[in-house]
Amino acid sequence: MRIPPRITTLGGIATLAATLLLGPAVLPASASVQSTGSICYSELPSQAYDTLRLIDNGGPFPYSQDGVVFSNREHVLPSEPSGYYHEYTVKTPGSPTRGARRIVTGQQADEDYYTSDHYATFDLIDHGC
Repeated sequence: MRIPPRITTLGGIATLAATLLLGPAVLPASASVQSTGSICYSELPSQAYDTLRLIDNGGPFPYSQDGVVFSNREHVLPSEPSGYYHEYTVKTPGSPTRGARRIVTGQQADEDYYTSDHYATFDLIDHGC
């Protein structure tokens, strides 16, 4: 499975910085963050660390669905072209299924979103805390 490269661009950094510092209202509608918060890396469940490590290493992933394109049908994440986001399972201890927890990655460096409620809400992972 090919993992999409995470490309850092000046435009991407500027958009993220404006979103974090000034809020989504100052950005064009095409770049606005709809319903995302943020979460410190240190506050993630331990299984999320495992998933992020697998993403960084290119696998192997425990589920065949890991790495598939996330279509953002819920329009919670910023609007991007198809193929921009990919999703990965965060294991839920004791769950007989994949559970509801996921990490969705974008193509920018450290553009990782965590959801514990199966895409209803997302938190941008702050890798600096």
